[in-house]
Amino acid sequence: MDLTYAACKVLLFFLITFCTSYHCCATGINANQTAWLFVNVSENPPRKIPNTMFGISFEEINHSGAGGLWAELVSNRGFEAGGQNTPSNISPWSILGDESLIFVSTDRSSCFDRNRIALRMEVLCNTNGDNICPAAGVGVYNPGFWGMNIEQGKTYKVTFYVRSLQPIELSVSLIGSNGLQKLATADIIDDSVTNWTKKEILLQAAGTDRNSRLQLTTRKKGTVWIDQVSAIPLSTHKGHGFRQDLFNMLADLKPGFIRFPGGSFVEGEWLVNAFRWKETVGAWEERPGHFGDVWKYWTDDGLGYFEYLQLAEDLGALPVWVFNTGISHNDQVDTSVILPFVQDILDAIEFARGDPTSRWGSVRAAMGHAEPFDLRYVAVGNQDCWNKNYRGNYMKFYTAIKRAYPDIKIISNCDGSTRQLDHPADLYDFHVYTNANSMFSMAHNFDHTSRSGPKAFVSEYAVTGNDAGRGSLLKALAEAAFLLGLESNSDVVEMASNAPLLVNTNDWRFNPDAIVFDSSKAYGTPSYWMQHFFKESNGAILLNSKLQADSSSSLIASAISWKNPDNNRSYLRIKVVNFGSNRVSLKVSVDGLDKNSIEAAGSTITTLTSSNVMSENSFSEPKKVVPTTNQLENASNKMNVVLAPYSLTSIDLLRKPNIVQVAGCNAAVCTSL
Repeated sequence: MDLTYAACKVLLFFLITFCTSYHCCATGINANQTAWLFVNVSENPPRKIPNTMFGISFEEINHSGAGGLWAELVSNRGFEAGGQNTPSNISPWSILGDESLIFVSTDRSSCFDRNRIALRMEVLCNTNGDNICPAAGVGVYNPGFWGMNIEQGKTYKVTFYVRSLQPIELSVSLIGSNGLQKLATADIIDDSVTNWTKKEILLQAAGTDRNSRLQLTTRKKGTVWIDQVSAIPLSTHKGHGFRQDLFNMLADLKPGFIRFPGGSFVEGEWLVNAFRWKETVGAWEERPGHFGDVWKYWTDDGLGYFEYLQLAEDLGALPVWVFNTGISHNDQVDTSVILPFVQDILDAIEFARGDPTSRWGSVRAAMGHAEPFDLRYVAVGNQDCWNKNYRGNYMKFYTAIKRAYPDIKIISNCDGSTRQLDHPADLYDFHVYTNANSMFSMAHNFDHTSRSGPKAFVSEYAVTGNDAGRGSLLKALAEAAFLLGLESNSDVVEMASNAPLLVNTNDWRFNPDAIVFDSSKAYGTPSYWMQHFFKESNGAILLNSKLQADSSSSLIASAISWKNPDNNRSYLRIKVVNFGSNRVSLKVSVDGLDKNSIEAAGSTITTLTSSNVMSENSFSEPKKVVPTTNQLENASNKMNVVLAPYSLTSIDLLRKPNIVQVAGCNAAVCTSL
């Protein structure tokens, strides 16, 4: 026997032995590196990941609410955006007709005490005589938020208030982008509107135009006052006012919580422009609206405190309300006079949780929600720890809230990840915006955090700068690695959410974001799709896993056991980020399971990757970088999986239903096994 023949026999024996012990996946692909992942399913006692572990953080930024998730089509519906002084700027309203036919101004004649500005139209032409109005009439139109998406067959409710000393003949129309095509119209004739009168009509669209507008026109001479003009599709989620496609994208993430309404939006550049919850509840017509001076645009506050709580309930997520502590970016209230702010927050909690007969609970009930909302978390401010009055103000809020609502978890703005807080808190807020390499390395940020004391709420995390582009794969992978680290440290991290969540493509105030939209369509960035890999982690069982590599590794991994509520079947999920440019041969070994306990037919492998690490999705290519799922061939407790360069991979092993319960695992804890 010569040496060549002997060497071939040895090599053949090795290959047969290897493929017997480790079932090969992605055969035919050469891997440049090798790593080993050891997973133990029999750890006692098992560690349950919090039900709130992964959620979403909503801020009124990038027109994410006004002109986005909130489906109101009219921008500046109450004509208040120009301020309380008259004459005022009515933008984006525009005039139809020249100054010889119509004179449009504003005055303070509205019937609403908190928003006094109304639109005054003095029509100088008529249907006959020397100064005849054009056939289309004269009046005003509103283009909405960079165009109204009007769709054929859908119905839109238009509401407005009108007053005139003479009989009125008004046409209310949805007009196409060319200003000529009438998609829907209705005429309003009324001989008695000397007092402010509410008009409400339903318009069914006869055509489709993604860039439409709403028009109010007349051919009758006289003076007409108009206020609080609204147009909203009847097709919102449950009729609650949320744009259905954007709501669905949020719901698909199965968030454990939703943090709202910010962010810096809560603080304001100045306190005069801070979010004030009492100004955002009650009838929408009576809400004064306010200018968000951090992100530089007006909001009518149709999406208010009540609607945020309703959104959380509709998503099946716990609300996390961030409130102002008497601190803005440029001014702050001294602790000695903070008590009125404290009482305001106690009123807000009563609004959310109070009995329907209580003072503020009755306001909620009058809005159609008699049952209390499930408010369990409040955050005292946003990024305010460094302010001189924060700790003093914080303690006033903390003491009052705990006295009245001892079960509510209170979140401090001060970071407790590296040293103990100097004040009581149930959780502390942690924000991180950085480049991709730093975010990847932060997977181990909480490894050495003290296991006693308040837990972390990572309420804002994102890769920013050149690495992020407008939502690159590189950004998503670095963030995924960070989340794997949070998942592994879920004994000291209770919640995590990416920020910002939404961006209207016409108003990129902060870049990048998870979901990009315009008036009619939306797409998820790779970061959005990355978050789908973690939505089953809420309430799952974290499994002990250990990763070894034959060189300095660019890998991060974790393993969970979870139950699919759709089929009531149990799965073992392994998630791995390969943050390097080489393929990796990952040898997986699951201790505590034998190969007969895995159903290969129902086991899958899902990968998020691309040929270019800076690849992005767009309106023209919305699915350029999305997860792809395939059946996992030869799924077993010992197998080899080839990881693509720069990729996030999820391996789901379907467990047979007759699996023996892990020793020491009680039913309350092991519902995900």
